[in-house]
Amino acid sequence: MTSVALAIPEGTSLFEFAAPHEVFGVDRRNLADPWYDFSVCGSDTARLRGWFPDNAIRGLDGLAAADTVIVPASRDLDEEPAPDLVDAVRAAYDGGARVVSICTGAFVLAAAGLLDGRRATTHWLHADALARRHPRVRVDPSVLYIDDGSILTSAGKAAGMDLCLHLVRTDHGAAVANRLARVLVVAPHRPGGQAQFITAPMPERREHVLADLLAWVVGRLDQPLTVEELARRANVSSRTLARQFAAVTGTTPLRWLHAQRIQRARELLETTDDSVDLIAANTGMGTATTMRRHFHATVGVPPDTYRRTFRTELTERA
Repeated sequence: MTSVALAIPEGTSLFEFAAPHEVFGVDRRNLADPWYDFSVCGSDTARLRGWFPDNAIRGLDGLAAADTVIVPASRDLDEEPAPDLVDAVRAAYDGGARVVSICTGAFVLAAAGLLDGRRATTHWLHADALARRHPRVRVDPSVLYIDDGSILTSAGKAAGMDLCLHLVRTDHGAAVANRLARVLVVAPHRPGGQAQFITAPMPERREHVLADLLAWVVGRLDQPLTVEELARRANVSSRTLARQFAAVTGTTPLRWLHAQRIQRARELLETTDDSVDLIAANTGMGTATTMRRHFHATVGVPPDTYRRTFRTELTERA
């Protein structure tokens, strides 16, 4: 997936143009070589809230040449997406492109029929409208993004950055995605299943109620931790701990812990020669058989396949 085309509808917000441009459109061959070949495609009248980017030099027919097509938010949901944009996105998908939407870009994918029968998301404010207009789409307004293979959808604004980093992680591995996240000063990995709307989002500084506990857990992923043990460590009941996790992370203690174990396993597979048995032990997943089952279910490929893919890339860059 080396070429990425951003298909801009009329009136796309600057933020939703800037996020994919910052991830895919900046030369980052110091992280992975080759990086992405990025282009901006739009109709002759396409504008970013009145501003026309200098590099929007391709028409919508340029989408057909891209490995990945990203559709950011549309300006006016009272109007149907432009037919030429819908047709071009559909043609790109039919030609084998991976198609991605940010925020209300999902309305373009739905109009192209790409979301029929699929689970998809958009900004929670517009989820009802998407469901009413396209009843064959299984709209889930509760998540940050959904990866359905060749079709990926995300919620608004910051969730679009999460999805872009997820694409980098899929293409180049966790180590490269984490290094890029550090450059961009954003969270290295927010799982797609995390809630869109969290009543008390995790602050930048370590001042939320779970800060010390989360750091303690991350340092002990090799141990068989339980919710009851975490609750004792935090000096609260299991029920209170569950409420705190929902408020701070948007998920449950066990799901958060599982995500940390998988993330650590990915990094160890990429950066060490440790056996799967040893990685399973060091990440608290017990046996190689258990790790292979959980890893395949979460990442989509077995650990050995993942290692061959991304260890090869790291060796070639060394």
